[in-house]
Amino acid sequence: MSALILRNEPLGRPWPGTDPFLFCAHHLDQYPQATAEQGVDMRQLGGRELGHDFSGKDGFSMYHGVTVPGFPAHPHRGFETITIVPQGLVDHADSLGATARYGDGDVQWLTAGGGTQHSEMFPLRSREHGNPLDLYQIWLNLPPQSKMAEPEFVMLWNENIPRYRIDGVEVKVIAGRYEPQEPGHAELLPLAPGRSSWAANPQADVAVWQITLQPGASVILPPANAQGTRRTLYFHDGKQLQVAGDAISGPRLLEVVAGSTLPLHNSGDDVVQILLLQGVPIGAPVVAYGPFVMNTAEEIEQARRDYGRTQFGGWPWSSHGPVHPAGQGRFAKHPGKDAIELPPVK
Repeated sequence: MSALILRNEPLGRPWPGTDPFLFCAHHLDQYPQATAEQGVDMRQLGGRELGHDFSGKDGFSMYHGVTVPGFPAHPHRGFETITIVPQGLVDHADSLGATARYGDGDVQWLTAGGGTQHSEMFPLRSREHGNPLDLYQIWLNLPPQSKMAEPEFVMLWNENIPRYRIDGVEVKVIAGRYEPQEPGHAELLPLAPGRSSWAANPQADVAVWQITLQPGASVILPPANAQGTRRTLYFHDGKQLQVAGDAISGPRLLEVVAGSTLPLHNSGDDVVQILLLQGVPIGAPVVAYGPFVMNTAEEIEQARRDYGRTQFGGWPWSSHGPVHPAGQGRFAKHPGKDAIELPPVK
């Protein structure tokens, strides 16, 4: 095995994180045609434990949804969610008063900090065809001094996210600057994350890159920018990948040396998809209880008490899983603002 590969193991579910990341859940669902309510026809839902369906039956799960799949209102404290939606839609609502419909490549960055509730519903839009959903949710830890930070909602529209493209390669730069190693290509700078994010600290060297390699394509990944950075590749789609000359059959989790350039080559006959997560470890104790991630058991107990007492600001919406009207396009409404934000027209 190449000296650049530090860890090589099967890719489980969810994908285990490397500090500062907690984990990544990848949802890939082949939903059927939509009903008028943007959900699944109840006649197709037999044999499921509705309200808690992770079965994957017929190629999809309803999760905690009953008619429309998704995750109705639930709390978080002490970390951030980065939700990447290459295909499909998500209807978001939260206790801050933010709401949105996003997808088709958009990214939502939610700093839970001291506590927030949010819902993530997956409305189905086509009544004539199937409705595939491809979604990654990454849990990024917060350092101890930011665990109780003010919650923040950030939308990164697909049209604004930088991409590096060359000869069958695409690198989508969601976080962390990308310096191409191929001559004649300029450095790409990411959009800004939440203000309290570990990714907002340049010394933390956080990167989130989606890498797509067409058959026969190659790319050289740049070295990390800080001492102590850890870099993990989640090779989740495709059959064959050469990493620093070593042949790897997917799906695999690969932790690699972050401080060196890393050659990648798609040696198979299908498309390779890789999610890269890197950062300088926070290095603090992690104590997790469901939706709360803190540093001590006492802080977890405090989170439970606080949620029971305050509901983290309450829930200002008429249902626990609000869904926007059929035909509604992508948009975001930020807390305390009347203006509606729309994705750019390009």
